[in-house]
Amino acid sequence: MNRIQSALEALLGRIDTPAPIVLTDVMQENIDRMQAFAVDQNLDVRPHVKTHKCVEIGRRQVKAGAVGITAGNVGEAEVFAAAGFADIFIAYPIWAAGTKGPRIRKLAGTTRLRVGVDNLAAIDALADAMGEDAGRLEVVVEVDCGARRSGAPADAAGELAAAARNRGLVPAGVFTYPGHGSAGPDARQRAALDQETALTTAVRSLAAVGITPEVVSAGSTPTVEFSTSGVITEIRPGEYVFNDLNNTRLGACTEDQIALFVAGTVVSDWVSDQVILDVGTKVLGREGSPERGFGGIAGTTATLSKLNEYHGFLPLPEGFRPSVGTVLPVVPNHVCPVVVNFEEYIVTDSTGTTLERWPVDARGFLN
Repeated sequence: MNRIQSALEALLGRIDTPAPIVLTDVMQENIDRMQAFAVDQNLDVRPHVKTHKCVEIGRRQVKAGAVGITAGNVGEAEVFAAAGFADIFIAYPIWAAGTKGPRIRKLAGTTRLRVGVDNLAAIDALADAMGEDAGRLEVVVEVDCGARRSGAPADAAGELAAAARNRGLVPAGVFTYPGHGSAGPDARQRAALDQETALTTAVRSLAAVGITPEVVSAGSTPTVEFSTSGVITEIRPGEYVFNDLNNTRLGACTEDQIALFVAGTVVSDWVSDQVILDVGTKVLGREGSPERGFGGIAGTTATLSKLNEYHGFLPLPEGFRPSVGTVLPVVPNHVCPVVVNFEEYIVTDSTGTTLERWPVDARGFLN
């Protein structure tokens, strides 16, 4: 019996489903392993808290040696700043409209704050919002390394950094996101090489305008193993803290390194070759496909083939037929969308003997 199944068996009768279960011993091993890797490679760790949105987990990451945290939006940064986190990077091309300008200015006055930029208009908007406090805000230029998401061309980084400097902002460096490394096991190393090329070009572009970057920041969990180029100063993995099925399929983690699963109950079994679980899109999100499935049952080959809002359709492999009332451990394809659906985690360890509840503090903070 694996660690997930052992914990779930011990929790039966003590929890309601569906519920996200966190194994703290596995999670801590993941945190410590990533920190040890970074130390060995002379890198800083700045974990992305969008994966867990939980102050307690962020504190454990910082205690292990993280230099600060990465947030996905201003709201996440505000939650963690209010909890005492003193070094925050919003790794997103912020557009300082509406209330965001004053909120960023306030944050920059209480914590060391860096924000992402990838265009001149956003730089001007941030400078206008900061006013005479522009020198309190550090900006990090985002460059594209092949994911074709946000990010300027790498050779434009110097122009953007110089524009930020000219407006009184502090150009701190460059960052990128190698999201195309999630395309498959063979894509991880190729994406990391693309990342190295883009960041090297960006650093040269900054040097051409007289700027030496303090930070050259790389992501992500699938590619971090290969993010060891000497040009890189920090890594921003997020999913590693929990891991998920996508990362096991990519070879970025093992099944024993999965620290979060969803406990779900079989609620119907009228169809001969499937059962229905109380785990639908309101729990797991919509990431998956009928071919890949929408989540798997730990310790088995069974995968959810379809989700409605509150129903999970589980085809039954030969020899596996759980009865109504059976609680099963569902491992999500992608862990991040699961977290935002719950107000709290059920926290235990691999033995299942302890039981705590930790709030998902930044749940609902989307801007």
